[in-house]
Amino acid sequence: MSQKREFEEGKARVGGGSPEDKRRRFKSVVQEVMRLQTVKHFLEPVLEPLIRKVVKEEVELALGKHLAGIKWICEKEIHPLESRNLQLRFLNNLSLPVFTSARIEGDEGQAIRVGLVDPSTGQIVSSGPASSAKIEVFVVEGDFDSYSGWTAEDVRTNIVREREGKKPLLSGNVFAVLNEGVGVMDEICFTDNSSWTRSRKFRLGVRMVDQFDFVKVREAVTESFVVRDHRGECKYCLLVYPLTLCTIEQNLENLLSVF
Repeated sequence: MSQKREFEEGKARVGGGSPEDKRRRFKSVVQEVMRLQTVKHFLEPVLEPLIRKVVKEEVELALGKHLAGIKWICEKEIHPLESRNLQLRFLNNLSLPVFTSARIEGDEGQAIRVGLVDPSTGQIVSSGPASSAKIEVFVVEGDFDSYSGWTAEDVRTNIVREREGKKPLLSGNVFAVLNEGVGVMDEICFTDNSSWTRSRKFRLGVRMVDQFDFVKVREAVTESFVVRDHRGECKYCLLVYPLTLCTIEQNLENLLSVF
């Protein structure tokens, strides 16, 4: 009999217990579901904005770091995304006086040096496409106002051309190529004096020949100076020294004038 009762009790446990036990378990499950729904109902309006805010802040932080990295890379790139305002600048003064057919020199007989400068720092721009660009030297009216906020158009309207029937006003290598932001204007001379101009003086200017996207380069202009005829310097000399591209032509003319 005892074995039969144990068998029936085990069968009852396997079958899920009495109806009362089933009702209690069902009630417990329903209460748990209702509790979870209640928690969700009250917490969802609070947690959702909080989660959105945290996610937004993290995304903005990551995006900010990414954009900062891109900006740093762009500043180092050959073609920067932001426009840069640079300017050419004469790095040494002209050696005076200046005579026709004589090599135009800088201080202590050195060649004229021109630099590409960042005006915000005053430093030579030694990298990027503009630092190896082609530049050109030209002649500007002596009364050009180089201290005002002049524009490229102002410079163009004050460029001095040769007199009718005369040779180009400058002879020699009027073009140069920047090397790490510095160019050397060598073997340049005037073919005519400045006495016929409105101010009786000249200025030298230099400008960028090559053009680049996102880079604006302002021209450079020297102080005004007088250019005298070479015959006034050496009236009885047939040969002009030193022998350069500028003086060879003058020497030939002097020799031919004798015969």
